[in-house]
Amino acid sequence: MAIRLKVLAAGRQEWIEVDAASVDEGVRQAVRNGFRVVAVEGRGTGAAAPALASGRFPLLLFTQELLALLDAGLNVVEALETLRRKETSAASAAVLDGLLGSLREGKSLSDALGRYTGIFPQIYIAGVLASERTGTLTQTLTRFVSYQLQLDAVKKKVVSASIYPVLLTLIGTLVTLFLLGYVVPKFSMVLETAGRDTSAASRGLLELGALIGRHQGLVWGSVAAVLAFAAAALVQAPVRRELLARIVALPVLRRFALTLSLARFYRTVALLLDAGIPLLRALEMASSLLIPSVADVLPPARERVRAGLPLSAALAGTPLLTPIAESLIKVGERSGKLAEMMERIARFLDEELARQVDWFTRLFEPILMAVIGLVIGMVVVLMYMPIFDLVGNLQ
Repeated sequence: MAIRLKVLAAGRQEWIEVDAASVDEGVRQAVRNGFRVVAVEGRGTGAAAPALASGRFPLLLFTQELLALLDAGLNVVEALETLRRKETSAASAAVLDGLLGSLREGKSLSDALGRYTGIFPQIYIAGVLASERTGTLTQTLTRFVSYQLQLDAVKKKVVSASIYPVLLTLIGTLVTLFLLGYVVPKFSMVLETAGRDTSAASRGLLELGALIGRHQGLVWGSVAAVLAFAAAALVQAPVRRELLARIVALPVLRRFALTLSLARFYRTVALLLDAGIPLLRALEMASSLLIPSVADVLPPARERVRAGLPLSAALAGTPLLTPIAESLIKVGERSGKLAEMMERIARFLDEELARQVDWFTRLFEPILMAVIGLVIGMVVVLMYMPIFDLVGNLQ
């Protein structure tokens, strides 16, 4: 029968139609073809697997523990049964029960994982599928663990570099609001009692402070509502993706975003090639990791590879091919070690990203501190100028 599936392909969602005996078989066919199933017509995402947010399933820990048990000599079913006995989370236990149920029905591990496309990434399932043909499951899982640890290390580096500027901006904003909402109104009342004229700038500040002072509940309630709304919105994955896309589109951050996406792209292609995935399929599966500004150059490059050009020639003249990447890809093509060279490219890009983040942090943090200090200093100076004038007139 014909089954319509909504899938993620090349970073975009689209509907496809597959001919299969059941919905589960249709989902498995789509996964084998390199798609990530998002929904099934008429059934939402339920056909692929019981609902479970991928963020709630410890994929890296699961893979590490599964790998350790397989290395100890257990088979896949025994290893999963062991993990199920130790699992305390009901949601994760349901996933393990589902995997075990599929395996006991005679299905392969890749087919079992394919029921949970919202939990196990497309590259994970494809790697396991390829390893089942070659008998290299432990090697594939080892490569995935290394891959994920490297991605996490880069992510932590970027996040840690952004924490201080965010905290500094938040604290500066709260200090400014405190001055305007509490301190300035007190000064405004003192000056109104004295009946002294002030400069236009000071008068504007004092009037603003007096207005905030009369409506403190409304002001602070609005601030709390905005923060709560922002926090609720950021919980939604589509909102986070849209916000991230707008942030990385800023000229000052475009270079960092490109370096980060290229590092992830080359590392993912290396992982897939190591797992035995053909180059064209690996490029297609990794395309969703590229930022939109460069993702459009990959499909024509894939077509050139399909036509018989080497990868280095197919990517020539595109933002995907840095000078170092071009040299290493050519070495990989000559030596037959393209996956190893792709991983080397990713490491070079990781080091370049670290230098870019360090440079940006050293430049941006002093500028941010100066801007915040200038804003707070202007508020304080404008607030005290009438007091200085009053004291001068009394002498």
